[in-house]
Amino acid sequence: MKKIIISLIIIFYASVLNVKADTIEVCSTCNISKIKEAITISKDYDSILIKKGTYKEYNIIIDKPLTIIGVNYPIIDGENKGEIITIISDNVTIDGLFVINVGTSYTEDYAAIRVRKSKNFVIQNVVLEKLFFGIYLEKSRNGKVYHNKIIGNAVEEYNSGNGIQLWYSQNIEIEHNYIEHVRDGIYLEFSNNCLIKNNVSANNIRYGLHFMFSNDDIYQDNTFENNGAGVAVMFSKKITMLNNIFKENWGSASYGLLLKEINDAEIIGNIFEENTIGINIEGTNRINYKNNNFIRNGWAMKVRGACYANKFLSNNFLYNSFDISYNSKLNDNEFDNNYWSNYSGYDLDKDGIGDVPYRPVKLFSYIVNRTPETIILLRSLFIDIIDFSERVSPVFTPDNLLDNHPSIKKIEW
Repeated sequence: MKKIIISLIIIFYASVLNVKADTIEVCSTCNISKIKEAITISKDYDSILIKKGTYKEYNIIIDKPLTIIGVNYPIIDGENKGEIITIISDNVTIDGLFVINVGTSYTEDYAAIRVRKSKNFVIQNVVLEKLFFGIYLEKSRNGKVYHNKIIGNAVEEYNSGNGIQLWYSQNIEIEHNYIEHVRDGIYLEFSNNCLIKNNVSANNIRYGLHFMFSNDDIYQDNTFENNGAGVAVMFSKKITMLNNIFKENWGSASYGLLLKEINDAEIIGNIFEENTIGINIEGTNRINYKNNNFIRNGWAMKVRGACYANKFLSNNFLYNSFDISYNSKLNDNEFDNNYWSNYSGYDLDKDGIGDVPYRPVKLFSYIVNRTPETIILLRSLFIDIIDFSERVSPVFTPDNLLDNHPSIKKIEW
């Protein structure tokens, strides 16, 4: 009975608070014409309605629970003077603003919208242009960043920032955002249990996605296209990457996906298409690569040192210049039931599995790793001969690196 009475009291006070919440209108002809003034006079849980127009303000501090809604995308112009909006309160929602002209600094990471040490926030339907950093989450948790458009004008790394950045933040959902022309599209550092889903990160100076020291995160249904160096995933564990597209990341130091010092991860259902390197892995262990498509890459996969107990199961390797590059004579990884477009074996019993194991590592890929200039010989008859001799009697490549059950047909899921 006591618990019921306490619950009724809580509901009563919550309803009283809702009744008292006001809506404050901001416009050039309203009683309140400045956003800062509206925040100052507002009470906890009020709503601030910003009508269409241009508001030349920066260093806007939101220090109480508020809902700030833009009508027909009012423009907040920071005039390149510094950070524009900083949230330092829990329970803040920002919806429907157009924010431009963030200041640039070589000592401070000015952002269009920063969330600092806050929780239960929502940032949605905002457009950010002419920015340094876009949305910067710092030591915050339980927030949502939905349906935002972030368009930078970055030219060089040293004087540009990231589109969406998380630093020491937990339980963040980042979904349906479009990010381009910044340094790194999405950047996470020391940020765990986050969901990154249905975003497009393209045409960025460095990485479409870059994260380090961030564990138990899920990346699903994103597109990372035409970024300077692709996607980099480093020093993390228990990562899940599902149904993402890594496409057209070309360059001498580019890849669809770089994995470095990653353990106990799932890489499933992704497409790696037309990248210099589909996946470049180093120091990665106990990772399951399953149901991925590697299509027309320079190298589908480059496996460098200290990669153990990884499983490559039921993937499609389609028309890559090299399927697998390996720089060690030892192999502790499993390749099984993959489809290889370069496989020339047979299936006499018609069970869909090749009767002859496939050796995916070519001797020529070993040579190119050591002497990159030899790539000009890629299509020569001489190279075909030495690759054939290495398959017959392996000397430079691991003799146990075989797919013993290669699929005869492309695998459909």
